Amino acid sequence: MKNQITVIAFDADDTLWVNEPYFRETEEQFAGLLEDFMPRHSILAELYKTEIANLPLYGYGIKGFVLSMMETVLNITLGKIDPIIMGKAIELGKEMLNKPVVLLEGVEDVLKTLHGQYRLVVATKGDLLDQQRKLTKSGLDHYFHHIEIMSAKQESDYRKLLKHLDCKPEEFLMLGNSLKSDVLPVLNIGGHAVHIPFHTTWIHESIEHTIEHENFYQMESLSEVLPKLIE
Repeated sequence: MKNQITVIAFDADDTLWVNEPYFRETEEQFAGLLEDFMPRHSILAELYKTEIANLPLYGYGIKGFVLSMMETVLNITLGKIDPIIMGKAIELGKEMLNKPVVLLEGVEDVLKTLHGQYRLVVATKGDLLDQQRKLTKSGLDHYFHHIEIMSAKQESDYRKLLKHLDCKPEEFLMLGNSLKSDVLPVLNIGGHAVHIPFHTTWIHESIEHTIEHENFYQMESLSEVLPKLIE
């Protein structure tokens, strides 16, 4: 792999820093606000259904999640707006936006080692302002040649990124925790991809089939990529 790769792209959320557990924690708190109306599992199912329906409108990220929580309140209460519940739902979203940025183990050591030997890129999806905030708070931004915050991670988005970087697909390596977003589209355009699972993954990012591809690598931690990339 090290003889081919010139550009290494990193997913951000749950690859560089903790993210998904904050959503799961907030979902449980949100369900607690509405448990007088229906069981928790039904509330969470309604929230997920609303999030998926809203993805084409709001995209990924905390702000779209907050709007989906507010819509779910209306749906579950049949439009009988309780300003206290609605206010608490909004406050939950603000708390998420102020969560600390906690780096995953080994991240900075990997970036220090690879920096200067490859062009390092962040390729993530989500809300532009929130992702920029997290990157700044992480203290990692100086390692990266380019930051790409996508509305989605489809083949066309990766092709656009490669064109911007003047990078051939076979010279590109993507590292991330999502098979659906970080691996499959990159493999489909001829790139290389490493899947590094995180203990908590949004169900929307899951796939049911296994991947067998000559450019696909499965690793347990980010640090495991170094022997593949460093002499």
